[in-house]
Amino acid sequence: MIYVCVPVHNEARTAGLVLWKVRQVFTAFPREYELLVLDDASTDHTREVLASYAKVLPMTIVTHRERRGYARSLEELLRLALQRTDRPKRDCAITLHADFVHSPESMEEMVKHLESGADLVVAELVEQRGRVSRAQGLARRWTPRLLRVAGLRDTVSGFLALRLIVLRQALRRDTPPFLQTEGWCASAELVARLAPHARRLDTVPAAARYDLVQRPSRVKPWRQLLEAWRARSVIRAARTVVAVLFMAVGLHAQSDSASRTDSTRTDATKVADTTARTAAPVGVPFAVGERLVYGARYGPFSVGTATMEVAGIDTVRGVEAVHFVFLIDGGALWYHIHQNLESWVGRHDFRSRRFLNQTEEKGKTWERKFEIYPDSGFYREAGRDTTVATVTDPLDDAAFLYWIRTVPLEVGKRYEYRRYFRPERNPVIVEVLKRERVGVAGKKWDAIVVRPRIPNGGGIFAEKADARMWLSDDSLRIMLALQSKFSFGQVTLKLKEIDSAKQNPASGPEHP
Repeated sequence: MIYVCVPVHNEARTAGLVLWKVRQVFTAFPREYELLVLDDASTDHTREVLASYAKVLPMTIVTHRERRGYARSLEELLRLALQRTDRPKRDCAITLHADFVHSPESMEEMVKHLESGADLVVAELVEQRGRVSRAQGLARRWTPRLLRVAGLRDTVSGFLALRLIVLRQALRRDTPPFLQTEGWCASAELVARLAPHARRLDTVPAAARYDLVQRPSRVKPWRQLLEAWRARSVIRAARTVVAVLFMAVGLHAQSDSASRTDSTRTDATKVADTTARTAAPVGVPFAVGERLVYGARYGPFSVGTATMEVAGIDTVRGVEAVHFVFLIDGGALWYHIHQNLESWVGRHDFRSRRFLNQTEEKGKTWERKFEIYPDSGFYREAGRDTTVATVTDPLDDAAFLYWIRTVPLEVGKRYEYRRYFRPERNPVIVEVLKRERVGVAGKKWDAIVVRPRIPNGGGIFAEKADARMWLSDDSLRIMLALQSKFSFGQVTLKLKEIDSAKQNPASGPEHP
């Protein structure tokens, strides 16, 4: 079912024609649809026009006795669509203006994008037909620049299609009002709140049909620009959820973003990557009890904390293994995530034996566990009977952040390693950029700046992320900060505190 949501206020001249155009679109492009129309206290003949079309169209009319504005009207229609659907993963909603600025013909392409896998499709107005005042044109051009959302050039068109499961996720743990702004700003806010929950966001080009509008614009250009300037913090706060998703997905994207088809290969394909060997394995020099606490920031916003800890020494299949724990806890607005990454690495050969990822996100919990057999050259995921080839000296996501502290790093050099336990994600490349002084955890540090990247991977070490890691320029090589770029902005982990160690599991240096 496609729910076409149309908020209306004093649109008697065009509302009926827009609704009839919707009918023509879905007659030529057969899909089951329903019109949800809200009359926001119109004072012209809109009510009579809507009543006449309701007799011949699949349409529900909601009426406000007092005007509540575009944002409240649009939110009410979207909530009504979500209330009516019994298949939110399949059904969708389309938001459409009633003044003919939007061309309903674009709905066909928008629905096709949803059917091909997109969760959110935004019609970007790239062409203008008809004239508007110079001031309005200026406001229309600059408002999207003030209210930016990653992946979009036009955030304020208000013409979009969304899978209803995305709306349900966005509304979870939220109380009315969902939209806090009004007018064009509300359109940008809606996209900003939906986008973090969409697996794929697409755009389609559309024309602004000012030549068909039958009334003067209600937009006051200079006031609109002022409202957009004031709304920046609201849009930015909505986008902060994406930064939390960075912590949830980015830090382990190398393991979870890969297609699961590689976990179902047959044993016949088990061939160890003999080219992956590095220098002779070294013992793990990190003291049990070392605990590093980081604050995560997205621009001026604090979006959570991360903790790296050497938790202890365990035995995995008869081999002494150092147990690393990476905890992530973050949240913004209605969104919260808790993630636990654990790694068991051979105490004397620094090769991963076990990797665990437990995540609780938006009330849902899932777990992935890998048993890694470096001596036999394969790994197995819990719950799957097949084995998959691994490299000679495998490392997992959490282990990599410790291992990088043990290798020689010379400024100006580029190092290439094939140690990630999923061979198709190799190589891991580390470029040593420079030395500099940085201030974290209440003191100044001499640091080595490195650029780690995984050309075949994703997340914080993807090629486009242009990640930077600051390591203390001493024997401990503590990670002082980690910075990565995404389409929505830059996210940074900075060291806040260091807890002292209890004992040393190998012949490495003690903490001072």
